[in-house]
Amino acid sequence: MPLAERIDAVVEESDLDEVYDTERHLLYVACTRARDRLLVTGLKPGSEFLMDLRVGRG
Repeated sequence: MPLAERIDAVVEESDLDEVYDTERHLLYVACTRARDRLLVTGLKPGSEFLMDLRVGRG
């Protein structure tokens, strides 16, 4: 995350912020829907959005 295909599809630089905001929102919604547990896996390089989640943990 963010989905590389969405970033590659951006024609105008001004639309890039909207793509990042949407992708970040989708991750947030997915994480908040977890009831008992949440497992997030991935490959390196890790998503920059995961750092946002770590900061919120305190």
